[in-house]
Amino acid sequence: MEQKYTTSKPSWVPEEKNDKFACSVMGGIEGIKDTTVGNINPALQSGKMKPKKRLVMSEDDYVDGVLKGDRMTLSRAITLIESNSPRHFAKAQRVLQRLLPHTGHALRIGITGVPGAGKSTMIEAFGNMLCDAGHKVAVLTVDPTSSVTKGSILGDKTRMGTLSRRREAFIRPSPAGGTLGGVARKSRETMLMCEAAGYDVIIIETVGVGQSETTVRSMVDFFLLVVLTGAGDELQGIKKGIMELADAIVVNKADGDNLVKAKVSRGQYERMLEYIRPATPGWPTHAYMCSAMEKTGLKELWEVIKGFRENTQKSGVWNKRRDSQLLDWMHSMIDEHLHNLFFEDPVITGRMPEVRGAVLDGTISPTQAVAELVKLFDVERAAHRQVDIFHPEQEKG
Repeated sequence: MEQKYTTSKPSWVPEEKNDKFACSVMGGIEGIKDTTVGNINPALQSGKMKPKKRLVMSEDDYVDGVLKGDRMTLSRAITLIESNSPRHFAKAQRVLQRLLPHTGHALRIGITGVPGAGKSTMIEAFGNMLCDAGHKVAVLTVDPTSSVTKGSILGDKTRMGTLSRRREAFIRPSPAGGTLGGVARKSRETMLMCEAAGYDVIIIETVGVGQSETTVRSMVDFFLLVVLTGAGDELQGIKKGIMELADAIVVNKADGDNLVKAKVSRGQYERMLEYIRPATPGWPTHAYMCSAMEKTGLKELWEVIKGFRENTQKSGVWNKRRDSQLLDWMHSMIDEHLHNLFFEDPVITGRMPEVRGAVLDGTISPTQAVAELVKLFDVERAAHRQVDIFHPEQEKG
């Protein structure tokens, strides 16, 4: 029986191809425009052709591709890093170790702010300006992971249509959640991958509604807080702990009828900052204004960031912060590794259901439960199961 196909077309598809759209719909097989599951290549359906096997990349392929600045290889390398599979974890770490000598040269900028502050629009305008000036810009957006569904929307790239099409730019949305490190490890390692690929400005965007801001602060050189008008009085601002992390505050959407309010808000933030210790020794935090729509204030903001780099490099604060961040990373990896060793230990996993039941029944306290489980945990037994990920051929017997 001949299969009939229906024709469907998304409402947002442009009538003609043009540079105003960041995405488009592929026509697919000629004569077949159905978007349902049954729309497959007839040659595949009849068995005359087999699907191509996905190319399995070696460590050398990843390293060579990233160093050449190939964006497809860089994307696949980041996917390897984000994988929660222990097998992928080991391979990713070996690739990263080989790329490490090519990292550390980029300016790392963290940008945060409440939803609706216009961060993505501002980053696009800011990134386009930097690309026009000859820089290569990588934007890493950290998207919150739902505690209910364990999923992330990862939609920030859609707000950066023009920047995403530039060859000098690379945009990567990443989930904050997941095992083996979450935002702390994966964002750091993704940032290093981008540096090895030749990007000299790394921007990490995060939504200012959780603990990820403190984590991002610990991996960037300059931390920018994007705010809106009507933030409250001076006392309300002092209570916002995130202001203590910022090297600069920028009032966005300073245009049109909102310009006067933006000037008032900037003055309020300046007064707030008088009561807060600067986030970086020797660098006074100030408030600025910009408009992502009218492209105003962005050049001035870039001059502020360059001035920050020059000031802190001369004072030695720049290198001290980088050294401190490396040690913080090492300490967090120790915590993570010990956590994984504990909960993956077969003796612990065998005893855990009974101990949990006793805690829920009120037979023992949580403190007693922890003491019993830690007593059962044998570090030497756990270490015996580990394989040297940097020398996989030397498995421990």
